[in-house]
Amino acid sequence: MKTMNVDYAIIGAGTSGLGAYSTISRQTDSVVMIQDGPYGTTCARVGCMPSKLLITAADYAHHLNTSDFFGVPASGRVDGPKVLERLRRERDHRFVARNLSYVDKIPAHHKLEGRARFVGPGCLRVDESIEVNAKKVILACGSRPEISEVFEPVMGRVLTSDTVFELEVLPRSIAVIGMGVIALELGQALHRLGVETTLYGRSGKINALTHPTLQKQAIDILGAELDIYPSGRVLDTWENAEGAWIEYQQENGQRITRVFDRVLVATGRVSNVDRLTLEHTGVEVTEDGAVSFDPQTMRCSNLPIFIAGDATDHLPVWHEAYDEGRIAADNALHYPSPSPATRRTPLMVLFTDPQIAVVGQSFQQLEGKEIVIGELPSASPRHVVWNKVQGRIHVYVDARSDVILGAELLGYGAEHLAHLLALAITHDMTTEQVLQMPIYHPSAEELLRDVLIDVQKKRRRRVIQSRNHSSSMA
Repeated sequence: MKTMNVDYAIIGAGTSGLGAYSTISRQTDSVVMIQDGPYGTTCARVGCMPSKLLITAADYAHHLNTSDFFGVPASGRVDGPKVLERLRRERDHRFVARNLSYVDKIPAHHKLEGRARFVGPGCLRVDESIEVNAKKVILACGSRPEISEVFEPVMGRVLTSDTVFELEVLPRSIAVIGMGVIALELGQALHRLGVETTLYGRSGKINALTHPTLQKQAIDILGAELDIYPSGRVLDTWENAEGAWIEYQQENGQRITRVFDRVLVATGRVSNVDRLTLEHTGVEVTEDGAVSFDPQTMRCSNLPIFIAGDATDHLPVWHEAYDEGRIAADNALHYPSPSPATRRTPLMVLFTDPQIAVVGQSFQQLEGKEIVIGELPSASPRHVVWNKVQGRIHVYVDARSDVILGAELLGYGAEHLAHLLALAITHDMTTEQVLQMPIYHPSAEELLRDVLIDVQKKRRRRVIQSRNHSSSMA
């Protein structure tokens, strides 16, 4: 068996693994990156980019179907094979190719291909043929779609986010299992491309939003377009010549049985750390298999082992994965003296229509604290012009200091307002400071101005009420 001795081993060559490699390789040549499966990152191959390519095609189809409102009658048809061919072409020749071009430039002695597992502290075995002894290890092994055993009878018709983009023809009908970001984005896109789509949820909630009013409004708006059963569970599945049958029990006990051409299981992803035989390392693992780590240093159990990216199931978004790779690498380089990193303002965007965004601290995180909530419907003059007035915006502000703490948004163009709010939160800005920024008319940003004015009115009322209460007590 071949043996390699290195200072640093990085398990995984995705977004976080490449971020770690970029940092470490500038400091030393004693590093190896071990990749199980094709290169290209989850984002480029099966995540952010192909999903947005599908969503954009669906948006164009939707514009055709709704253009009568603007006095522009239009007609057209969805060419499913062409939509999917264009998606794969752009994905492979542009986004994945860009990533592969970077990987190709990495020296050959810095790369190993195969599945790694620990056989002892700091000792990895790769495909039973190579043993890697590393002083420090970074776990950037990513995640995979989670599929419940209940779907085993119909596995021949099951799709996940890892396989759905390989379809060459759009199915006639599809069941989408889940109501997270993948389920909602792809479910709505497939529906708008002409696929008979039904979504089956479990908790009755859209994971990103935490305020009850926004939760209900999001379900109502999306449910007006999509066939959604928000809360319940799949009891059974079976397959026959007609397709994949699903028996689903709603929260009220009512059972629904339907047949579909395909089933898209989008109930979440599971970390690949369970394939690493971590019991040989001393890393602490929770009962549900999650690795215990410090999110400021990405260090695991005070060992020379660090974790980053989707392997953590902590902040599964592209920019956080890249940051975590660099944080893990910095602390591996400076081990055993960790340097806690300042994390970015949390930001999550769902590219549904209307869009959903959460930035900074959510309502759930702030519940019980002294805050003022600015809230308005997504009905700025520009939204009216677009005929996109569905939704609502909530901004959470510290009642005493006027500092903006977080926001939850449901509405057209929410991604852009969320980025402005992220900038404000990052710099501890008050509503008064943000309102000094010019806002052009008509623009979607007027909604942000108006909701911050709503905050200021409510804060003034609180001050008056407090004074009146003090006067009455005196």
